[in-house]
Amino acid sequence: MRIAIGNDHAGIEMKAEITKLLQDRGHEVVNFGVDVPGRMDYPTVAKPAALAVASGECDCAILICGTGIGMSLAANKVKGIRAAVVSDACSARLTKQHNNLNVLTLGARIIGIELAKMIVEEWLDAEFMGGRHAERVQMVMDMENE
Repeated sequence: MRIAIGNDHAGIEMKAEITKLLQDRGHEVVNFGVDVPGRMDYPTVAKPAALAVASGECDCAILICGTGIGMSLAANKVKGIRAAVVSDACSARLTKQHNNLNVLTLGARIIGIELAKMIVEEWLDAEFMGGRHAERVQMVMDMENE
């Protein structure tokens, strides 16, 4: 799988650890974030990463900022993106199973790196259930065209 990863200045360390995890699992990682300290505004990272997912260039994305909220808000502005900030493994699994989440956002100042790794693994290992969930996801996606 080809996975976009992005971060602002708050997520440098977490991104490095998540990148290693993804590569160890055999995924190709495309870096949209920063690797050195200094101000980086989350919308400037979230937009190109989300566009890469929406266009099919990447299969999904993981975005990291201080709370995960800013990245989620910015990514959700891109048509075709379903992004959510996730802070526990159960929600990670359910966002994929029920919402077919294609952009996972994490808060580096909210959760620790080990929990972040668990969240990423749960999210990647889960599969969209379809059925009534597909109908609901389509209803949300249709809202983009209203």
